[in-house]
Amino acid sequence: MREVTAKSMLTKRIPVREETWATLSRLKEPGETFDELLTKIVDLEAGRRLACELQAIRERGDYEDLE
Repeated sequence: MREVTAKSMLTKRIPVREETWATLSRLKEPGETFDELLTKIVDLEAGRRLACELQAIRERGDYEDLE
């Protein structure tokens, strides 16, 4: 996990629906900040998108076999 310092933290407001806020609150672990939760969610989504792109490349055959 990245070290969070006062210098690295900027306060930003992200408007969300009440339902979204409640869902995020349920997903948050005890002692976890919303920043930590959102970072995990962003990392998971980045991984999912990479996996989708790699699958699309495999399906297109748009790569060179290294063997």
